[in-house]
Amino acid sequence: MTKMRIGLLFGGRSGEHEVSISSARAIARALAADENASKYEVLPFYIQKDGRWLSGTLPQQVLAAGKPLEIESQAGEAWQFPNFNGVDVWFPVLHGPNGEDGTVQGLLKLLQVPFVGSGVLGSAVGMDKIAMKMAFANAGLPQVKYIAVNRSEIWSNPCVFPKLCDKIEAELGYPCFIKPANLGSSVGISKARSRAELEAALDGAASYDRRIIVEAGVVARELECAVLGNDNPKASTVGEISFQSDFYDYETKYTEGQSECSIPAKVSSAIVSQIQEMAVQAFLAIDAAGLARVDFFYVESTGEVLINEINTFPGFTATSMYPQMWAHDGISFPELADRLIQLALERHGEKA
Repeated sequence: MTKMRIGLLFGGRSGEHEVSISSARAIARALAADENASKYEVLPFYIQKDGRWLSGTLPQQVLAAGKPLEIESQAGEAWQFPNFNGVDVWFPVLHGPNGEDGTVQGLLKLLQVPFVGSGVLGSAVGMDKIAMKMAFANAGLPQVKYIAVNRSEIWSNPCVFPKLCDKIEAELGYPCFIKPANLGSSVGISKARSRAELEAALDGAASYDRRIIVEAGVVARELECAVLGNDNPKASTVGEISFQSDFYDYETKYTEGQSECSIPAKVSSAIVSQIQEMAVQAFLAIDAAGLARVDFFYVESTGEVLINEINTFPGFTATSMYPQMWAHDGISFPELADRLIQLALERHGEKA
C-alpha cells in the first residue's frame, strides 16, 4: 500500500515558534505510531523565525532537537519556497500570526492540496479577537463586556487618550484585561487595576498590534471544550484550567507545573451540555473546520456561561488540553491525528 505523504509544516514567524515545534514533534510521533505508520509518510517543512522555509534533513534535526535551528538566510530567501511536489495533505502546525491567521491557509489553498484545519475565513476570524467577538455576538453567544480600540487612539494627541481611558473606566471598570487582537497564547496581555496600569497596558498592547481589545474582568472558572469535525462537528468532554498566577499568561500556559488541568471538569451535566452546545455554535459561527478549542468563563455565583475565545489550531504539546480532552473520550493521539487528516480530505473534496 502506497503511503500518503503528509507535509508537516511548523515553526513560523510568531512568538509561538517554540510551541509550534513541540506540537509538531508530538504530531510526527502520532503519525508514526500504531496503524498510522503503515498509512502515512511525514515530510517535514520548517519555517525559520526570519521566514525562510526549509525542507529535507534540517527540519528533521529541529524535530529531533525540539528547539529552533537558525541558519543565516540571504536576502530574498524567505520567499524561495522548497519543492512542495509530492505532498498529498498538509498539516500546518502553526500557532499565532503568520500561520494560524489565514495567511498560510491562503497559500495552501492556492496549492490546491488538502490541509488540516480551518480555511482562510475561519482562521482569520478565529485569530482576530475583535472580529471573533463580533461573530459570536451575531450568533447570540453571551460574552464579557468589551471595548475595541485602535492603536491610533492610544498613540494620539493628549486630548484623545485620556477620553479613551475615561470611557474604559466608565463602561468596564477595574480590573480589566488589555489584549492585542491578533496574538495567541496570551502574548502581550495585561491586567489593569488602576488608571496608571491601564495606560501602561494600552501602550504595551499597541506595540504588538494596531487593533486592541479591552475586556471587563470577571470572577469565574475557566473551562474548555474541544471540537472535532467539519459541517457536523462534535464537542468533547469539558475540561477546566486552574492556576495560582494572577491570570492565565504565556508563562503559566506553557510551563509545566504552573497550571493544572482537570478532565472532566467538576460541573453539573447541565453546564457541560450548555458549553458543548455553545462550543459547536462558536465553531460554526466563524466557519472553522477540522479542529478548534473553545474557552469559556463559568461564573459560578450567577450560573452564567460566557464564551471567551476560540483557538483554530490549539497546542498539541504535553500540557495541551485539546488532545487530552479527546483522549478522555476514547480518541487516542494517533487516532486524533488520523481523523484530522481524513477531515482535511473531506473538506477538500467538497465543492466551494
